[in-house]
Amino acid sequence: MDDERRAQWLYYRIAEAAYADDIVTGDEAQILSIIARSLGLGPMDAMEMLTAARAGDDPFTDEEAPETKMEMGDATTYQGALIAALDDEVITEDEWAMLDLFRSLLGLQQEDHATIEEAIRSMAEVDEDGERRLERLQQYLVAHPLE
Repeated sequence: MDDERRAQWLYYRIAEAAYADDIVTGDEAQILSIIARSLGLGPMDAMEMLTAARAGDDPFTDEEAPETKMEMGDATTYQGALIAALDDEVITEDEWAMLDLFRSLLGLQQEDHATIEEAIRSMAEVDEDGERRLERLQQYLVAHPLE
């Protein structure tokens, strides 16, 4: 599976989870937008995956499903999505759950997350939004302890 198709697959799986209750809130739409940008999906690709998820029309065959393993750049992609979400003013439980699913789909392990967390903490010292980002990161870690 090429990188673009993998990004679509990842985004579809997250959108599918967002539509599980038949409603996508404004907060969920915001995190979906953040994840789409982090994955490098264009607006048309993201819309196509959202439409398919809303209809429950999985555009992927079982053979297309990538292995849940980390690939080059996944940690950076997840870190970018996590920082963008932490910089958002309000992060709901649904948004946290979608980020957790994203981390899981990327195959990021506990030690990978710890490295990303340390990078966010070290950036906080030189970033004007750093302190607030760390507060939200701590909320995330309390609500979603890594297993």
